[in-house]
Amino acid sequence: MTTFLLSVHVLAAIVAIGPVTVAASMFPAAARRAVPAPASVPGTGESAGAGEGMSMGESLGAGEGLATVRVLHRVCRVYAGVGLAVPLFGFATARSMGVLGSPWLITSMVLTAVAAGVLGLLILPSQESVLDTLAGAGPGQPAVERATTARLAMLTGVFNLLWATVTVLMIVRPGSTTGA
Repeated sequence: MTTFLLSVHVLAAIVAIGPVTVAASMFPAAARRAVPAPASVPGTGESAGAGEGMSMGESLGAGEGLATVRVLHRVCRVYAGVGLAVPLFGFATARSMGVLGSPWLITSMVLTAVAAGVLGLLILPSQESVLDTLAGAGPGQPAVERATTARLAMLTGVFNLLWATVTVLMIVRPGSTTGA
């Protein structure tokens, strides 16, 4: 049973946490590029926006950029919910292994709770705020302040670092004598 629980725990971590870390990491840059479409250039009938060969620093069209940011936020939100299975199966695995009192596991549980708090209380609400700002921005205006996306990128980095630390603790298990 322990092998089954451990397998499901690891698969849940890969399937749930992986997409959140990637989508949350992509969100700030995508939000910076999601500037509403500028007005057309007088006399030409063409948009003054970036062409097909735009670089990473240039803006996307209003619809495309906002749609991208919405999808990234949806991925974060949905997989955050799916991610609740990770500590659930982790706790069941630890109980079946008899390691619930191990310091490496307690540390991992605390870091997991902190990561969940950062995601649920800081990252997701900040993403929603950015989406609201983008939806209300006027044509050709930078919709999101760089400080906002920089703070969001920093929070995402903290979230990713917490999960990386938990992953290392789960593999190394300092002081573990389980042999599993």
